[in-house]
Amino acid sequence: MDVEAQSLASQLREQRSEMIISELEAVALRLFDERGFTEVNVEEIASGAGLSVRTFYRYFAAKEDVLQVRIDRRNEVLGAALRARPTDEAPLHSLRLALEEEASTVDTVLLRRWIAVISATPSVLRGVVGGMHLKTHPMLAGFFASRLDLPDDALVPTMLAAAAVGVIQAATTQWFFRGGDLVSAMSESLAVLESGIGTDLRALADKGPFKSG
Repeated sequence: MDVEAQSLASQLREQRSEMIISELEAVALRLFDERGFTEVNVEEIASGAGLSVRTFYRYFAAKEDVLQVRIDRRNEVLGAALRARPTDEAPLHSLRLALEEEASTVDTVLLRRWIAVISATPSVLRGVVGGMHLKTHPMLAGFFASRLDLPDDALVPTMLAAAAVGVIQAATTQWFFRGGDLVSAMSESLAVLESGIGTDLRALADKGPFKSG
């Protein structure tokens, strides 16, 4: 098999894996929402997706891990959108536009089910919140750090990422309870952060106790 054929085969395998993961997530969220997270087992999720239990465990170690799919997908889409923004654009403005792009790709029915399941199941809340902080926070901190020419663990990128994660969570929760357009909810919420902090983050990083050496 030549290199081009191998690449095509790899792409097809990846696409199939994504389809299977998406189907398992959709079935699991529907069952969790209808009957409660604790009442649904792996066998029922696999059966509902027309797959074997063995196939389920090929992609997830446990049913709790299905709830991480949405976090991983958001990070992938948001990260790609951030990388595509012009490097001379104000970082928070880049984040707002990238988040608008990410939000426009979201299946809001599944998102509502995801939030409903998490809010109704305290036992999974810690894992989901932990996933956001362990995955989303470093990705955003890395983005801010690259734009400010600072280490990923510098104070300003770290705090900006923490603020952004908090705003994203709050905006998602407000949208869940109030309804409306998800893209607008994200954009308007990030605009509040952007307005409050300002656009000159480089000056912030070089100011007083935040100075980067």
